[in-house]
Amino acid sequence: MPLVTRLGRCATCLDALGLLALAGVLWFAFAWQLLLHELPCPLCLLQRAAFAMAGVGLLLNLRFGVRPLHYGIAVLSSLAGLVASGRQVLLHIAPGNPGFGSPFMGLHFYTWALITFFALLVYCGVMLLTDRVDDRPQPRPLGFLARLAVLAFLAILAVNALSTTLECGLGPCPDNPTDYLWLRWL
Repeated sequence: MPLVTRLGRCATCLDALGLLALAGVLWFAFAWQLLLHELPCPLCLLQRAAFAMAGVGLLLNLRFGVRPLHYGIAVLSSLAGLVASGRQVLLHIAPGNPGFGSPFMGLHFYTWALITFFALLVYCGVMLLTDRVDDRPQPRPLGFLARLAVLAFLAILAVNALSTTLECGLGPCPDNPTDYLWLRWL
C-alpha cells in the first residue's frame, strides 16, 4: 500500500497530532512571554492568529470529517503566517541586528514560525494528495487524543485573546510593547 494512501487512512490521528502541536507552539510562546516578560509585537500577534486559524482548519477535520475545504483553511492561514513571519525575518536580517526577543535554540520565534508554517503547508499538501474525504459531514465523536488536542487548542486561544486584549486594549498594538496597556494602573 503506498505511503500516501496509508497517511490518508490515519488522517484523523495525524490531524489531532497536528492540532496538538499547534497548541503546543502557542502554549510555549505564551509561557515564554510570561516567564521572560517579552510581550509579542504586532507581527508576532499576526503569526499567533495565523497559527490559530490553521488550527481551526484541523479542528474542523476532527469534528466534521476530512474535507479539502478544511485543509484549504489551514493552507491559506499558513500562507498568511508565512508572509508575516517572513516579513519579520527580513526586518531583522541585517548583520548586527539583534532581532526582536530572545532567541530559542539559536533562532528567534519568528524564524521558528516561518519553519513551522512551511512544515504545515507541506503536511496539508501531502494530506490533500491522499484524496481522502469523509462521507459523513455531520459532527462526529472525538477520541481521547482529539479531545485533548481540542481542549489544549481552545484553552490557548482563550488565553491569547485575553493576553492580547490586556496588552493592546481595543486599539492598535504598540510597535515595541514593554508592558500591558490595561495593567498599567496596577
